[in-house]
Amino acid sequence: MPTDPAAAMAVSRWIDFAEIDNVRDLGGLPVTGGGTTRYGVVFRSSTLQQATPADLGQLLEPLGLRTIIDLRLPDEVEREGYGLFADAAVHIANLPIRKSPQSSLAARDLVPDKTRVDLTDLYGQLLAGSGEHIVAAVRLIIDPERRSLLFHCAAGKDRTGVLAAILLDVAGVPAEVIAADYALTNERMQRVRDRLDALPSYAGLPQANTGILAITPQVMLGFLENLYADHGGAAKWLLANGLSEDELESFRAAMVEPA
Repeated sequence: MPTDPAAAMAVSRWIDFAEIDNVRDLGGLPVTGGGTTRYGVVFRSSTLQQATPADLGQLLEPLGLRTIIDLRLPDEVEREGYGLFADAAVHIANLPIRKSPQSSLAARDLVPDKTRVDLTDLYGQLLAGSGEHIVAAVRLIIDPERRSLLFHCAAGKDRTGVLAAILLDVAGVPAEVIAADYALTNERMQRVRDRLDALPSYAGLPQANTGILAITPQVMLGFLENLYADHGGAAKWLLANGLSEDELESFRAAMVEPA
């Protein structure tokens, strides 16, 4: 399937805020066999702690945010916090995406060299080390009392991209469209980079679209190709990591708007 559908719907999927970048709805993407992903169920984002009162109000109403899934490492959370969201009427679940549950919590261990990194390989390592937390995120999405949800890391690209790819693949979105959605972050990368570079946890980032901040569809296509070669796709990977068949169907029902 061509990537044009994702690009064509990008404008309606972006949500703009004063001090949050890289926010978009996972709805509106085509599903194999007919239908699209539902709008207003799940949003992906970069880090939230600099949000203004107006940004917070926009997320809580009219977007109806009930749950934040924070994919950052615990030390990032400790240093950077949640800003206004810490006292907001929203449930926060810290479900770190990391290479190994036994690894150090230092953010530098995620990517020791920010200027040289094989992102496809990194994403595979993040997947391998985060089964429990990705399954927990899916279960939150299944629960109607937790929707709508927003998940984020720092830039909203790597850890967020891995979770988004798993969710969209299970929903039936073609790989080319998942990769095109991933690459949309290019449109906001400079703003994301400038914001992160001013924060203690992320000082010393390379220039936008280089090193750890590089974004190409080929990276995500490679990750998805490996996901199918090694595990048979996201659905089988989730089942192998503890999700049930009934939960899988409940997730698809929550995410997909039939044709």
